[in-house]
Amino acid sequence: MKPATLKQLKDELKHKSEGDLMQLVLRLSRFKLENKELLTYLLFEADNETEFVANTCVEVTEMFNAINTASRFYIRKSVRKILSTCNRLIRYSGNKETQVEILIHFCKCLKELKEEHYVGVRVENVFDTQMAKIRKLILALHEDLRYDYSRELDELVA
Repeated sequence: MKPATLKQLKDELKHKSEGDLMQLVLRLSRFKLENKELLTYLLFEADNETEFVANTCVEVTEMFNAINTASRFYIRKSVRKILSTCNRLIRYSGNKETQVEILIHFCKCLKELKEEHYVGVRVENVFDTQMAKIRKLILALHEDLRYDYSRELDELVA
């Protein structure tokens, strides 16, 4: 089955009643966890972006604390999983400031992990890649925010 275009979907949704739309959304949320997470974000957390960032940072910290540090393989696998979770949550927001804040927090937690354990070259590369990504994102922000985040990033590198 070939999916319809966004315009086709939009036109078709205009003709649905409120009850039908509710049923469609609920049915869509049953099929995939990401759909349910996005719906949760849009309904409950989109109004308060700072709380969303704070909750995400707490979740990331908990995930880093739960890493099995028995071997570098487990560390690397866990770091990649945490990063994919961060990227998924960032996609829900679509806000550049949110993206920068979450990635900076991820890098802070990763730096703490690097100081406690030898994590290997691959995890170092993940850290370097995310730092480059943050630098690129900072350039798209307002001057005042750019200055604040650049200082925070410089502290992270030092």
